[in-house]
Amino acid sequence: MFASIREDIAAIKAKDPAARTAFDVIFSYPGFHAIRFHRIANALWRGNFKSLARWVSHCSRFFTGIEIHPGAFIGRRVFIDHGMGIVIGETAEVHDDCTIYQGVTLGGTSLEKGAKRHPTLAKGVIVSAGAKVLGSFTVGEGARVGSNSVVLKPVPPGATAVGIPARIITAEVKEKREATAQKMGFSAYGISADLDDPLVQAIHKLLDHSAELDARLNAICSALEKQGVDCTSLRGPSVDTQAIDKLIDSD
Repeated sequence: MFASIREDIAAIKAKDPAARTAFDVIFSYPGFHAIRFHRIANALWRGNFKSLARWVSHCSRFFTGIEIHPGAFIGRRVFIDHGMGIVIGETAEVHDDCTIYQGVTLGGTSLEKGAKRHPTLAKGVIVSAGAKVLGSFTVGEGARVGSNSVVLKPVPPGATAVGIPARIITAEVKEKREATAQKMGFSAYGISADLDDPLVQAIHKLLDHSAELDARLNAICSALEKQGVDCTSLRGPSVDTQAIDKLIDSD
C-alpha cells in the first residue's frame, strides 16, 4: 500500500509543476484523495461488501467532488488534476499513467445490467477538461481527448479526438497538415489543429484539398514533361497566403 502511495505522489509531482512537495500532494490534492478512497471502495466491492463500498464512494464524492464508482478499474499512477465534477462509471477502466482533468465524464450509453457499458482508457491517455467519453469502446494508448469533446467511438493509439461529436486526428494527418502549412508559408494563424473552431476546421480542409491538388498537378506535369511538354507555367503558386491572412485578421 505504501509503495502505491509513493508511486501516486511521484506521478503527481512529475506531471504537475505546482506540486512542490509530497506534503502538498497528501493534504491538498483532491485527485490523490479520490484515488485513495477508491482503492478502499474497490476492495470492498470485489469482496462483495457492495453497500459499504458505495457508502465509501459517496463519502469520497462529498469530500473531493469526484465520483468514481467502486466497481471501476483504476490503474497505477493515474493523475486526476483538480478533479471537480469528474464522473467515472461502474465498468470504466482507466489504465496506468492516464491523466484526467476536471469535468470529465466516462459514461455509459446502455442500460443493460452486467454488460460493459463504459469506456476503457488505455495506458497514457490524457482526457482534457470537460470532455465526455461515452460508450463501451477503447481510447487507445497515448491518445488525447480535447477539452469539451464528446467522444462516441474508439480512438486509435496516439490519435487526438476533438469536437462535438469528436473527430479523430491521427499523427499522420497532423504531420501532413503542418508540412503543407509550412510549404505555403501559412499555419492557421497560430491556432492548434486540436481546437474545434469552425474557421480553423475550414482552413484545415482547404489545406488538405490544396495538398491533394498540388500532388495531382505535379504528377500530371511530370508525365507531360517526360513527353517533352513544357509545364513551367503550370507549376506556379496556387494559394494567395496574404489574402488568407487579411481575411483572418479582419475577423
